[in-house]
Amino acid sequence: MTEALLNVVGVSRSFSAGEDELTVLKEINLQVNRGEMVAIIGASGSGKSTLMNILGCLDKPNKGHYFINGQDTSAMDENELAALRREYFGFIFQRYHLLGDLTALGNVEVPALYANEGSHERQKKATQLLTRLGLSDRLEHKPNQLSGGQQQRVSVARALINGGDVILADEPTGALDSTSGEEMMKLLRELHRDGHTIILVTHDPHIAEFADRVIEIKDGEIIGDTRNDNVNAYQSSDRAATELVDNPPQTHPQTAKQQTTKYRINWSRYLEALKMALIGMSNNRLRTFLTMLGIIIGIASVVSVVALGAGSQQSIMANIASMGTNTIEIKPGTGRGDRRSGRIRTLMAADADALKTLSFVDSVTPTVRANVAIRYASEAVTGSVQGVGTDYFRVRGYSLAQGQFFAEDSVVAMEQVAVIDENTEQALFAEGNALGSVIFLGHLPVRVIGVTEPIESVSSNSDELNVWLPYTTVSGRIFRQNYVSDITVRVDENVESEVAEQGIISLLTMRHGTVDFFTINTDTIRKSIEKTSATMTMLISAIAFISLLVGGIGVMNIMLVSVTERTREIGIRIAVGARQTDIMRQFLIEAVLVCFCGGALGIGLAYFVGVIFSYSGSDFQMVYSGTSIIAAFACSTLIGVLFGYLPARNAARLNPIDALSRD
Repeated sequence: MTEALLNVVGVSRSFSAGEDELTVLKEINLQVNRGEMVAIIGASGSGKSTLMNILGCLDKPNKGHYFINGQDTSAMDENELAALRREYFGFIFQRYHLLGDLTALGNVEVPALYANEGSHERQKKATQLLTRLGLSDRLEHKPNQLSGGQQQRVSVARALINGGDVILADEPTGALDSTSGEEMMKLLRELHRDGHTIILVTHDPHIAEFADRVIEIKDGEIIGDTRNDNVNAYQSSDRAATELVDNPPQTHPQTAKQQTTKYRINWSRYLEALKMALIGMSNNRLRTFLTMLGIIIGIASVVSVVALGAGSQQSIMANIASMGTNTIEIKPGTGRGDRRSGRIRTLMAADADALKTLSFVDSVTPTVRANVAIRYASEAVTGSVQGVGTDYFRVRGYSLAQGQFFAEDSVVAMEQVAVIDENTEQALFAEGNALGSVIFLGHLPVRVIGVTEPIESVSSNSDELNVWLPYTTVSGRIFRQNYVSDITVRVDENVESEVAEQGIISLLTMRHGTVDFFTINTDTIRKSIEKTSATMTMLISAIAFISLLVGGIGVMNIMLVSVTERTREIGIRIAVGARQTDIMRQFLIEAVLVCFCGGALGIGLAYFVGVIFSYSGSDFQMVYSGTSIIAAFACSTLIGVLFGYLPARNAARLNPIDALSRD
């Protein structure tokens, strides 16, 4: 005697009902042989649907064993049970349970997708099945565009796509009119004639008459198991029906697929999951956009803040560079407050010339200061008179408003020419026409050849009056001395100021033979500003990141709602053979895709903000960082993974019976 295809031994199933326990099946023993057509009949609540769910591996018994081809299902994990649903069973549900987002062709393909069937192969098989079921002109129609009978035929085609060794039909005619019901039973008889094992659950004795064998169940117990003597009449009336399947069903449809490489299988799974995610997002555009909104705002905030911080820092650095903050001043003595500094006269103009030869030096100027009155006509003012080199104006970042700076020839010839600032021009020249005029510095007459633009400087008061002459003119014609008061060096921006300072000290120590000078490095101001700017950028970025985190929580909440809304879809997918990993992959990819698209839109929004900002009249522009953009994409993707994991896991762990019962 051949071993039974399905063997139920002492199976009981009970459910919790508050504090009580409701027993639905009691010590059921049942065998179904290959090729049989069995009807399970009973009143509502008798346990027949629960028995069918156990037979189809959608549910597990509390007690007893269930064997399929001699394999004990109680020892199998979820993925092994999913494999049985794919390879052995085809489900025909009373309420059809088609996926509303997919076409008839797409619905039929779903079990083959989870069986790792190639896209071309499963489409070909699905098209053939639907054509043989009379739906060749309905391939691209969605379920809501099909009649009840047509939807049921799609359900039959889906049950057959992987072979359907065992067809489980739950009230297959319950939602159909009498004509469609008769056609459905003829289809089932035809499938039986072609070698499929058919198990149908019904409460209608007329439907049960189509079966070879009728199992009657009442109050969770089998009370009858009889053979149907009238079945031959039905068989003979069905022989004229069109043959649905050319070849008998294959018990192991996976055999042909074993030639498919692992890489191709994995790629196909991810590609199909991506496709389903896109379909789901497309069919719920508003919800998808609202889900993305938090991510869009968060990413746009982060990228914009970083760009704004980089732009403002760049502008500030340019401004402070023009103010002379990347300079090193060299003064006589051992430090500030040194009483002997006035008697140390070793700093020479030649030292400045030597410093110009250093590779990291941008420009150098010696300075000689004079305390003399500044007069023009009847006007007399007190201001700062300095003898400087031709590079002084570059060192300090001055630019001309009118006229010109003095040249090296003027320094060599000790010419009596001067450049004044705007404050001096306003104080001495009421009409504002200083060029070519002669002013007196003490008793020394000098001609004004240039006027500078106003500048904010860290080394002088903005209200101070300044007059600059060649340092040789001040040394030779006012003081008659050969030394200078101090030397100022502007350091190249690409060189660390501490390194430059040590190089300057080494050179001057070698020239003087001793350390009779000290240095003042004004770069500390720039570093303080940089540090403050970085701190502010970090603070604002942290606030923006919080908004991104809130957006991620929003994604998780919406995805959890999506799982609840799509519980029935998940149940259908599990019933036709989806693994837990398949369900989890689909929802996880959808969450990642939402965050990824949100990240892309957020970056686009940040660039749009930059365009608007460029027209705002600000004196600096937003500077976008490739690193921040990559980090934004990575962050949005990571949020999708982290906040999509819990909803995806919840979806994968849904009980298929509970899921299928949801509306």
